[in-house]
Amino acid sequence: MSDPSKAKSESEWRAILSPEQFRILREKGTERAGTGKYDKFFEEGVYTCAGCGAPLYKSTTKFNSGCGWPAFFDAIPGAVTRHEDRSFGMTRTEITCTACGGHLGHVFKGEGFPTPTDERHCVNSVSLNFVDEKSKN
Repeated sequence: MSDPSKAKSESEWRAILSPEQFRILREKGTERAGTGKYDKFFEEGVYTCAGCGAPLYKSTTKFNSGCGWPAFFDAIPGAVTRHEDRSFGMTRTEITCTACGGHLGHVFKGEGFPTPTDERHCVNSVSLNFVDEKSKN
């Protein structure tokens, strides 16, 4: 975590997050595929961390991967940190919010999607909030 002001104890996180947000953001859970509110959501704006509000992804990097979770081909520079995840008998790349350490999902490379990075950031909707571009004006 790079922002000490966003560091919280487990009890503080439990007080501000819903039980489902806590399970995913703090305990590295996963929402069921196809159930998240941002999977098929394509408005213009910025996706922020549901835990701390840090901007994570621009809507211009979101694409329809058909995986059942929101998919992005790139994050806002410095917003997301990558970690090796060896759970479930495989090696994957976990992504977390750089500011608060909240679990977002995983990055997959080389799947052949027609994106500039050939990456898919597979992110739990529960880990995100959305700020509409129109509401900023």
